[in-house]
Amino acid sequence: MKILVATGHTQGTNPGDYHYCVERELVWIQEPCDRDRLDPGGPCGCGRGFAGAASHRATTTAMVVETEMTRDDVVLAFDTSLGDGGWPRSWAEDVADDNLEIAAQLPVGAIITRRLGEFFLRGALF
Repeated sequence: MKILVATGHTQGTNPGDYHYCVERELVWIQEPCDRDRLDPGGPCGCGRGFAGAASHRATTTAMVVETEMTRDDVVLAFDTSLGDGGWPRSWAEDVADDNLEIAAQLPVGAIITRRLGEFFLRGALF
Protein backbone atom coordinates (compact mmCIF):
# COMPACT_ATOMS: atom_id res chain seq x y z
CA MET A 1 0.00 0.00 0.00
CA LYS A 2 1.16 3.56 -0.70
CA ILE A 3 1.23 6.35 1.90
CA LEU A 4 2.43 9.95 2.11
CA VAL A 5 5.41 10.69 4.33
CA ALA A 6 7.53 13.74 5.10
CA THR A 7 10.62 14.31 3.00
CA GLY A 8 13.39 16.86 2.78
CA HIS A 9 14.07 15.97 -0.87
CA THR A 10 13.71 18.99 -3.16
CA GLN A 11 13.63 21.36 -0.19
CA GLY A 12 14.81 24.82 -1.19
CA THR A 13 13.32 24.67 -4.68
CA ASN A 14 10.82 27.27 -3.52
CA PRO A 15 11.95 30.14 -1.24
CA GLY A 16 8.98 29.40 1.06
CA ASP A 17 10.01 25.79 1.71
CA TYR A 18 10.42 24.47 5.23
CA HIS A 19 11.08 21.03 6.69
CA TYR A 20 10.80 20.48 10.44
CA CYS A 21 9.41 16.93 10.32
CA VAL A 22 11.14 13.65 10.98
CA GLU A 23 12.16 12.19 7.63
CA ARG A 24 9.60 9.62 6.38
CA GLU A 25 7.04 10.13 9.16
CA LEU A 26 3.36 9.93 8.20
CA VAL A 27 1.87 13.30 7.28
CA TRP A 28 -1.62 14.75 7.17
CA ILE A 29 -3.27 17.84 5.77
CA GLN A 30 -4.55 20.23 8.39
CA GLU A 31 -7.08 22.93 7.66
CA PRO A 32 -5.23 26.23 7.24
CA CYS A 33 -5.58 29.12 9.65
CA ASP A 34 -7.67 32.11 8.56
CA ARG A 35 -4.55 34.05 7.56
CA ASP A 36 -3.27 31.29 5.25
CA ARG A 37 -6.73 30.63 3.85
CA LEU A 38 -6.51 34.15 2.40
CA ASP A 39 -2.79 34.02 1.54
CA PRO A 40 -1.24 30.52 1.52
CA GLY A 41 2.08 32.01 0.43
CA GLY A 42 2.21 34.10 3.59
CA PRO A 43 4.45 33.77 6.63
CA CYS A 44 2.38 31.20 8.56
CA GLY A 45 2.85 28.46 5.96
CA CYS A 46 0.14 26.09 7.21
CA GLY A 47 -1.76 26.44 3.93
CA ARG A 48 1.15 24.91 2.04
CA GLY A 49 2.40 22.40 4.58
CA PHE A 50 1.93 18.80 5.61
CA ALA A 51 1.70 18.07 9.36
CA GLY A 52 3.93 15.37 10.78
CA ALA A 53 2.13 12.65 12.72
CA ALA A 54 5.09 11.79 14.96
CA SER A 55 6.89 15.10 15.41
CA HIS A 56 3.81 17.37 15.32
CA ARG A 57 5.96 19.65 13.15
CA ALA A 58 5.49 20.45 9.44
CA THR A 59 7.07 20.30 6.00
CA THR A 60 6.22 21.65 2.57
CA THR A 61 7.20 18.42 0.82
CA ALA A 62 5.76 14.92 1.05
CA MET A 63 6.72 11.74 -0.77
CA VAL A 64 4.79 8.64 -1.77
CA VAL A 65 6.31 5.43 -0.38
CA GLU A 66 5.30 1.80 -0.42
CA THR A 67 4.63 0.35 3.03
CA GLU A 68 3.58 -2.91 4.62
CA MET A 69 1.20 -0.96 6.86
CA THR A 70 -2.47 -1.75 6.48
CA ARG A 71 -5.23 0.86 6.47
CA ASP A 72 -5.98 -0.14 10.06
CA ASP A 73 -2.32 0.51 10.97
CA VAL A 74 -2.49 3.97 9.39
CA VAL A 75 -5.76 4.76 11.18
CA LEU A 76 -4.21 3.65 14.50
CA ALA A 77 -1.11 5.79 13.87
CA PHE A 78 -3.25 8.85 13.20
CA ASP A 79 -5.55 8.06 16.14
CA THR A 80 -2.52 8.10 18.43
CA SER A 81 -1.04 11.20 16.79
CA LEU A 82 -4.25 13.20 16.84
CA GLY A 83 -4.86 12.35 20.49
CA ASP A 84 -1.28 13.27 21.44
CA GLY A 85 -1.59 16.55 19.55
CA GLY A 86 -4.87 17.56 21.16
CA TRP A 87 -6.96 16.99 18.02
CA PRO A 88 -10.15 14.90 18.00
CA ARG A 89 -9.32 11.22 17.69
CA SER A 90 -12.59 10.84 15.78
CA TRP A 91 -10.79 12.39 12.77
CA ALA A 92 -8.37 9.44 12.45
CA GLU A 93 -10.24 7.53 9.75
CA ASP A 94 -10.79 10.63 7.59
CA VAL A 95 -7.18 11.76 8.02
CA ALA A 96 -5.91 8.29 7.13
CA ASP A 97 -8.19 8.02 4.11
CA ASP A 98 -7.06 11.45 2.85
CA ASN A 99 -3.44 10.35 3.06
CA LEU A 100 -4.15 7.03 1.33
CA GLU A 101 -6.31 8.61 -1.39
CA ILE A 102 -3.67 11.16 -2.36
CA ALA A 103 -0.89 8.55 -2.30
CA ALA A 104 -2.91 6.07 -4.39
CA GLN A 105 -3.06 8.55 -7.29
CA LEU A 106 0.71 8.93 -7.57
CA PRO A 107 3.67 6.66 -8.28
CA VAL A 108 6.01 5.55 -5.52
CA GLY A 109 8.78 8.13 -5.22
CA ALA A 110 6.64 11.09 -6.25
CA ILE A 111 7.38 14.25 -4.27
CA ILE A 112 4.51 16.68 -3.88
CA THR A 113 3.76 20.12 -2.49
CA ARG A 114 0.44 21.74 -1.72
CA ARG A 115 -1.36 25.03 -1.81
CA LEU A 116 -4.55 24.79 0.26
CA GLY A 117 -6.50 21.90 -1.35
CA GLU A 118 -4.36 21.60 -4.47
CA PHE A 119 -1.38 19.28 -4.79
CA PHE A 120 1.54 19.66 -7.20
CA LEU A 121 4.14 17.19 -8.38
CA ARG A 122 7.58 18.64 -7.67
CA GLY A 123 9.81 15.72 -8.52
CA ALA A 124 10.37 12.04 -8.03
CA LEU A 125 12.87 9.56 -6.62
CA PHE A 126 12.74 6.33 -8.55
